[in-house]
Amino acid sequence: MDLKEAYSILISDLVKTGYLKSDSIKSALFKVPRWEFLPDELKQFSTMDEPIPIGYGQTMSAPHMVALMLELLDIREGQNILEIGTGSGWNAALMAELVGPKGSVTTIEYVKELHDSAITHLDEYFNVECIKGDGKKGYEQNAPYDRIIVTCAAKEIPESLNSQLKDGGIIVIPLGSQLMQELVKGTKSGKWIEQENHGACRFVPFV
Repeated sequence: MDLKEAYSILISDLVKTGYLKSDSIKSALFKVPRWEFLPDELKQFSTMDEPIPIGYGQTMSAPHMVALMLELLDIREGQNILEIGTGSGWNAALMAELVGPKGSVTTIEYVKELHDSAITHLDEYFNVECIKGDGKKGYEQNAPYDRIIVTCAAKEIPESLNSQLKDGGIIVIPLGSQLMQELVKGTKSGKWIEQENHGACRFVPFV
């Protein structure tokens, strides 16, 4: 079985298990295959529903978690998105497809080597801006954001991200200890963020 076949089966399984519901996200997953964001020696693992270590203590999230977080974000065309934790760049590319040419994605990575690699992977996406920096500070220059996604664990939602999220905007972030967290969807109402828990998860901590 080649990668395309195995990847198609993976996406079908995500639909069957209820992680993947939206046609737009399904289309983006097919358009942006996971293996394109991995080095040759790791491509064979791209069709498994498991996290993949990408070096420097970081991982590429499992496809079911990527699908779940994108579903919770409810991204629309033309929106302005902030991602904390670029990693391989795969998720940024998926979101670039979802917001379309009139939308924008700002993605921040702390690890220089991953930032440099992601720039290469995301070169064709003119609506993605890659920033090397501290994700806890967000990126004020492109704020306010319709959606914020955080792919590393925090004890609480950083105030800087709260302030950069539009009223009515959505943030999806893992909150908890270093060993175990809850995946939280927050919807901003005025100055406050109303939180909903969406199950246990495990992410690398903020660096």
